[in-house]
Amino acid sequence: MKISKTIFGVMEDGTQIFLYSIENSKGMKAQVINYGAILVRLYVPDKNGKTEDVALGYDRLDSYYVNGANFGATIGPNANRIACAAFSLDGITYHLDVNDGENNLHSHADLGFHKKVWNAVEEEDGITFRLECPDGEMGFPGNKKVWVTYALTEENELKIHYHATSDKPTIINMTNHTYFNLAGHGAGSIADHVVTLYASHYTPVRAGAIPTGEVAPVAGTPMDFTSPKRIGDRIDNDFEQLKLCGGYDHNWVLDGEEGRMRHIATVEEPVSGRIMKVFTDLPGVQFYAGNFQTEETGKDGAVYHKRTGLCLETQYYPDTPNKPQFPSAVFGPEREYDTTTVYQFEA
Repeated sequence: MKISKTIFGVMEDGTQIFLYSIENSKGMKAQVINYGAILVRLYVPDKNGKTEDVALGYDRLDSYYVNGANFGATIGPNANRIACAAFSLDGITYHLDVNDGENNLHSHADLGFHKKVWNAVEEEDGITFRLECPDGEMGFPGNKKVWVTYALTEENELKIHYHATSDKPTIINMTNHTYFNLAGHGAGSIADHVVTLYASHYTPVRAGAIPTGEVAPVAGTPMDFTSPKRIGDRIDNDFEQLKLCGGYDHNWVLDGEEGRMRHIATVEEPVSGRIMKVFTDLPGVQFYAGNFQTEETGKDGAVYHKRTGLCLETQYYPDTPNKPQFPSAVFGPEREYDTTTVYQFEA
């Protein structure tokens, strides 16, 4: 695997941020930076061998200082929402940043893992980013050591491996927040993308996008992607769950066994012929169709707007710390966090 390193930008305090390029022999290339452990670019060939960048993002480091949409970011220690920005663990209540109505979203807008400078180590087939997060930071207990590895294979797989330890029981639920557009990052709407989710259930939400605690069947609803469906066909249907979230922005309960790597989703773009298959060992995935994207300029002068990228964020379910019936995201001295998600591309 070919790996190279260039300067992406310099922070105000003089810290250099590096862009690492990982390239295989099939024309696929991933570029990541040690600020936020962010995936900046992902070049993938189409059915004619033409390579396009299929990940939304920015050309400049200072744009990632804001990055309200979290393009390409590593989210942690907890991704998604926690109701009322609080949870209890072993009889102690922990209070988090109130940053999404009355709730907490993605741990902290300014202190979360997506805004940290990580230490980078070059591996044989990718880059490992390392971070330490002290006890109490952002409200989460435990001194945590975190590793995230981006690796590329000759089978056109982007593998993201997460590992974390903590000296106290804590919540760890990380994800990658890349927005994909398989026609190219600047190609416009993702309405024509065709999605399959191997999930016969999902977790309905109430106002604020907090799960009700129910695990509901998708059958007979616009949430049913167990067979291939075009995103644009039902996203604006008169269906309460879609109205609450402005479209698709829900957690799907993945079929199969947690802890076992399995094929959980397929995305197809008909014009380019690109196909993305997603594999994970986690219990859930947040399918977000970019309903709240606002108009802004991204890489190469491309203009992004509503629904120009889609996310498949593998995860433990939202508000898991407050829902004992959901799979547990409590990790600590007796349970290390270790999980892998793979995005595989074909054309």
